[in-house]
Amino acid sequence: MRTRYWILVFVVVLVCGLTDTQVTCQGQTQFSQKLAAPNGGLYSLFIKEPEELQELPGDPYFAPFNPIEAPVTESLLLRKGDRLAICGDSITEQKMYSRIIETYLTVCVPQLEVTVRQYGWSGEVAPFFHYRMESDVLRFNPTIATTCYGMNDHRYQPYKPEFGQTYKKSSQAIIRKFKEQGVRVIQGSPGTVGKMPSWVREARGTFGDLNLSLLELRNIDVRLARAEQVAFADVFLSMLVAGFNAQQKYGPDYMISGKDGVHPGWSGQLVMAWAFLKAMGLDGDIGTITVDLTSGAAQASAGHRVLSANRSQVQLESEKYPFCAKGESDKDSSIRSGMALVSFNEQLNRFMLVARNGKAQRYRVTWGEAAKSYRAAELAKGINLADDFHVNPFSEAFNSVDEAVLKKQTYETKQIKRLFHGEEGKVDMDMTVALTEKAREPLAKAIKVAFKPVRHTIRIEAETAGR
Repeated sequence: MRTRYWILVFVVVLVCGLTDTQVTCQGQTQFSQKLAAPNGGLYSLFIKEPEELQELPGDPYFAPFNPIEAPVTESLLLRKGDRLAICGDSITEQKMYSRIIETYLTVCVPQLEVTVRQYGWSGEVAPFFHYRMESDVLRFNPTIATTCYGMNDHRYQPYKPEFGQTYKKSSQAIIRKFKEQGVRVIQGSPGTVGKMPSWVREARGTFGDLNLSLLELRNIDVRLARAEQVAFADVFLSMLVAGFNAQQKYGPDYMISGKDGVHPGWSGQLVMAWAFLKAMGLDGDIGTITVDLTSGAAQASAGHRVLSANRSQVQLESEKYPFCAKGESDKDSSIRSGMALVSFNEQLNRFMLVARNGKAQRYRVTWGEAAKSYRAAELAKGINLADDFHVNPFSEAFNSVDEAVLKKQTYETKQIKRLFHGEEGKVDMDMTVALTEKAREPLAKAIKVAFKPVRHTIRIEAETAGR
């Protein structure tokens, strides 16, 4: 018995590298098991079992990818009055997914009163952000933060363990520094590449090799999120699956990772924003308008108020907007296209009209300048106005808020990169912070000014057989 016991211990140490506290086998999850020691006591060994893998579509394209199962946000992570810091590299500095997130939080869930700052820095890797996060981010006392690194950390080369170790060490340090300050963290994975970037001199291998390398960093992010008990945004798998589906549907010219293979256009940026918004635990309920087509009575959920109603129309005032975007469904430059690739409207953008007790077979719904025909059964079940009406009465007000968000985020890039890290900051950082905050303040206020209640009318008219 004694001999067999020590043979078992020796084999475990030899194969997996036993330390005082754990066995470290790459690509596996640990669990603790008590074994009887020769003297009658107990030894605690950490034995490994295979990690659960995330389910992927069955197409052979996905065969090389082995993503480990990721944690899912089960309830609302955001809190009222949160101060969100959006942190990342040049993809963040594009001010596209960050702008989608801020505009969404401003108009779709205004009751949460979330404010946002964007901290993207082109070419950045996780170690550099760790170096600058106290000066640039923590000084503004965020309460929640998203991170999105790994694209530059994988060095545009096939995966090497030293790349992963450096990324893991810095990412863990970032998470822990945020947590020390009471900041909740959403650890975002890197995205995908669509082709070998011509502008990266040290790029090696194929773009398939690079995506497998990025997958390794994504899996590191999953393990960190579990170990550190923080949320996780699966940017990589979201883009991998959506990008494949888009090319199958629209052809090989559809580049969810951007025309240069790395920096996504609007469709890819929407997919990124979707991953982060889901990780925040948002339920996507913008509002529901309920109409009785026989009595003419109407009701509205929180954030919307019925001004008047009859059997053919309802007039409302809304203090919550649906997320509005137009564009072609088959273009990677279109937000609308990205919304369809990931069920954005179904999961995050439901502005529902429910019309019951209709006597006609079909009804024509007019909202703003657009009109659509529906069966009475469809209306009784509920239609998503945000999905069906690309241009609607909220579009103009939505665009005003979105433009104000862009102006503020554009200044935030200047504030951090050019002023904090420029001559002004070197001479007197405290004075630079004070002066730049005075310049930023009216830009932040402009977002609130642009966000106004919207009055709108929904007409529901029975269609005749010949119409």
